Amino acid sequence: MEAERLIMVVRSALAESRDVPAVMAEAWQAQALARAVGGRLAGCGPVELRAEARGLSETGAPGGVLLDHPMVPAGGVRASQLTEVAHVPGTLAALALLLGEVGIALVGVACGTEEEGLYWQCIEAIDAVDESVDRVQGMLRRLAEHAYEHPGEGGREQEPDRERDGPFGMVHGPVGFVAGPP
Repeated sequence: MEAERLIMVVRSALAESRDVPAVMAEAWQAQALARAVGGRLAGCGPVELRAEARGLSETGAPGGVLLDHPMVPAGGVRASQLTEVAHVPGTLAALALLLGEVGIALVGVACGTEEEGLYWQCIEAIDAVDESVDRVQGMLRRLAEHAYEHPGEGGREQEPDRERDGPFGMVHGPVGFVAGPP
């Protein structure tokens, strides 16, 4: 499945999560997808992104190994369905949006729990998501720099000194209701 389409599937599943185990499982799915996209770009993405993509492929996974999550059914790892990254900037922007939503959902779980173990699990997951977001934003910046330096190569020229929230501006979109009914 193409990366942007798969990201939309994970975003939808996260938005439909109504309880803590489902939110945690979807957060894990999103991080697994981020690692898979990173791995794909590290292997066959634009050369200027490969080092950062390799780092993304290893984020949040001890030794870069994709571990099973107890709430994900066998064979249910959506990241395994990734077949291609058709549009790198669009995929990275969509991935940044997804990871932002995951971070918000995890903060909601952490703030709403009285269980210390779950709280610290959320904090560790938030740290991994933050690291992934940093890597994705770094790749977006590199793409923007490359497009500015080489506008004849299919990139569009951008203003280098313009203040913005990122190389493609602020990513907007609905977060969705992920913590269940109020």
